[in-house]
Amino acid sequence: MMTQDEFKPFIPAESKVAEFTIKSILLGCIAGIIFGAATVYLALKAGLTVSASIPIAVLAITLGKKFFKTTILENNIIQTTGSAGESIAAGVVFTLPGFLFLSTDIGGQSSGDAFFNYMTILILAILGGVLGTMMMIPLRRSLIVKEHDTLPYPEGTACASVLKAGERGGTFARTAFWGLGFAMVYAMFQKVFHIIAEAPAWITTQTNKFLPAAQVSGEITPEYLGVGYIIGPKIAGVLVAGGVLAWLGLIPLLATLIDPILAANQLVKLGLLADITKAGGSVGWNPDTQTFSDYPLAIYQAYVKQIGAGAVAAGGFITLLKTIPTIISSFKDSIGSLKEGKIESDIKRTDRDLSLKVVGIGSLLLIILVAVLPQIPSNGFGSNLLIGVLVVLFGAFFVTVSSRIVGLIGSSNNPISGMTIATIMGTCLVFIAVGWTGKVYEPMALVVGGMICIAAANAGATSQDLKTGYIIGATPKYQQIALFIGVIVSSIVIGLTVRILDTPTPEMLAQGIHHAIGTAEYSAPQATLMATLIKGMLSFNLDWQYVLVGVFIAITIELCGVNSLSFAVGAYLPLSTTLPIFAGGAIKGFVEWKERKKIKTLEEEELGPGNLFATGLVAGGALAGVVVAVLMVIPSVRDNLSKVNLEPLLSTWFGDGGYQILGVLIFLFMGFVLYNIGSKPNPEEKPLDRE
Repeated sequence: MMTQDEFKPFIPAESKVAEFTIKSILLGCIAGIIFGAATVYLALKAGLTVSASIPIAVLAITLGKKFFKTTILENNIIQTTGSAGESIAAGVVFTLPGFLFLSTDIGGQSSGDAFFNYMTILILAILGGVLGTMMMIPLRRSLIVKEHDTLPYPEGTACASVLKAGERGGTFARTAFWGLGFAMVYAMFQKVFHIIAEAPAWITTQTNKFLPAAQVSGEITPEYLGVGYIIGPKIAGVLVAGGVLAWLGLIPLLATLIDPILAANQLVKLGLLADITKAGGSVGWNPDTQTFSDYPLAIYQAYVKQIGAGAVAAGGFITLLKTIPTIISSFKDSIGSLKEGKIESDIKRTDRDLSLKVVGIGSLLLIILVAVLPQIPSNGFGSNLLIGVLVVLFGAFFVTVSSRIVGLIGSSNNPISGMTIATIMGTCLVFIAVGWTGKVYEPMALVVGGMICIAAANAGATSQDLKTGYIIGATPKYQQIALFIGVIVSSIVIGLTVRILDTPTPEMLAQGIHHAIGTAEYSAPQATLMATLIKGMLSFNLDWQYVLVGVFIAITIELCGVNSLSFAVGAYLPLSTTLPIFAGGAIKGFVEWKERKKIKTLEEEELGPGNLFATGLVAGGALAGVVVAVLMVIPSVRDNLSKVNLEPLLSTWFGDGGYQILGVLIFLFMGFVLYNIGSKPNPEEKPLDRE
């Protein structure tokens, strides 16, 4: 196996090249803010994220090199700092909105509602992100250096290839910018002028003889199409398969068997309907006629969502169990690395890490902060001291697991949901063992799960960044400092974005809905699952009959040789989310079929025109969604935007059905453009450096 001495980085250790500069940090922070906000939007809506490192690297070698004369090491600092935004955003959105879905009091307010504020989100995001980067410091030599040949770290290696290719010039970002511009224009027509329908749907009646209360719908947005293209046909197909089972199988079956009054009572039990004697709710309950205006959604919220939650929990555990050999070997190697740590008087630039004292002192400081900060849910100093200890212990374990796993299968496949589920269940069992049960302890359990989820997500991204740095010859210490800065800066904007997107519209307020998160607009699937598990375990009141159906569906799917977690997420999400994602995956499948004789490496795949255009669609669509959401919070702007809403006019001209068909046709045109770009080679692309 190649040793550290034999490996020659792109920039030799002896070379003095500008690296940790003010402009590189500032550009990285800007990138982290942009992709962090976009990731919050995408994760809340679809429960999915895409890696930001390669898009940021593409922007760095294009904009940074052209306008700011940045070096390759400065470009690496830009993408390192910026990548923290995406990983922190994913960890935050997958857990912290769960505060809104914990047990309710007599007034119907969640026991965690008071903690879903900007300062709590900011503090937990920063502490979790710092924990993920900090715990990765002693692991770098073991995982990145010693196992350079055995742990490929796919995104990190591809990102290094992008940076090296950028040294020779290139036009990688042009296609991505085309995609971003296309998505922004499309989103303006859809979200501002409403020329394009938001979510065309076909719904059957409850009395339909063959398929009652079935629904096929799609949020035809550019970001979903782009995500589908990036993840490919296999994962996109498994995702939509779960949605097909839920919306064309389970919901019609349950609609046939269950009386609406029973469904209404179940919604009351879940806190989604105030009272069966009062009209309203997101499902349009009418107590006089005992009917719902949206019966498929009522069945979905009352029963199918819990079945999906059970499936996601089981899928996460199965994924985690499959990595047990990796977990064991990772711990052995990490302990061995710490034992043989040597103090060298003259350490090469490319071997300089932050001191292990940072890890030790940082861990103690984190425990103290968790114990004393008033913004963190508490039942006294002693209880929060235990929370701090649990966070550090679980953090050390799952950061190691996460870093090792992403080295083998990449950050996009990192089972952080499974790790978070394991953390939450372990925390709840500890709480039960010491007699801490009931809703007062639910927010405290979510804090542990949330910080570990953020830490595991950031540790995976940190590992990829350090791999990139190792290949190109960066200084690890500077990357680690840049990651700490990126965590803090991006957390400031991520918390703000979450709060803005959570602002209810006037229509929601009229229905008695005070949080946009948790509605069909921003379903936050993982966060809802975490809250469901915590509530069920600490109150001994989980609807096990529905959860276990989901568990056995996941087991069945896994036994069929299919990724149960992807299928489960599809069953949990609305079909309107997974169907347009599948459309993007199908387009990628057609492109791959057309180029089936060409053998491409990972970096060639990532830098292909289709992937770059799709990245632009994701970034443009998500950013447009955030911008519109911000504008809609301002009453005067919201009133002015309503004046340019062309939906009533178009619906009058074409009818409601014709208006929706128009939207589908424009979406198909966008798909054709993506296919056309993806199937044509970039004539200006130069061969990648193979050294």
